[in-house]
Amino acid sequence: MAEITLRKARTIIRGILAKGREMQLKPLSVVLLDTGGHVKAFEREDGASPGRFAIAHAKAYGAVMLGLGGRAQLARAEAQPFFMAAINGVFGGQVVPVPGGVLVRDAKGNVLGAVGVTGDTSENDAAAAVAAIEAAGLAAEA
Repeated sequence: MAEITLRKARTIIRGILAKGREMQLKPLSVVLLDTGGHVKAFEREDGASPGRFAIAHAKAYGAVMLGLGGRAQLARAEAQPFFMAAINGVFGGQVVPVPGGVLVRDAKGNVLGAVGVTGDTSENDAAAAVAAIEAAGLAAEA
C-alpha cells in the first residue's frame, strides 16, 4: 500500500499554512494522517485555539476512513443523516463531515492519506488544502 512520507507531509502542511497566510485566513491547524488514520504530522499556528487539533483530526479521519473528501461526506450527511450518525458511532465520534477533510492521492489515484484543516470557514480550509496538495505534485479530493 502506498504511504505518504514525513517529508511530503511536512511540505503539504507548510504549503497549507502559506496558502492560509496568502488568503488572509484566521490561524489554521493542520493534521495529516496516513492511510491507517494515524497522525503523520500536525501544526497549529500561533493564535489558533487548542481545540482545533481534534477538529482537524476528525476532518481528516473521516476522509481517510470513508475514502471520501469532506464535501462528499457533507452531502452524504445531508442526504442520509442516520447513516452518518451510525458511521460516527462506529468511529467513536471521530468524524466531522464537512469541507476541510481532504484525501491525498498519488498520480495513479492511490490514497496516501488525508489532511484535516480547520481555523477559518470550512470552504476556505479546503481551498488551502487543495492548493497545497496540488502544489506538492499530488491530487486532492476535497
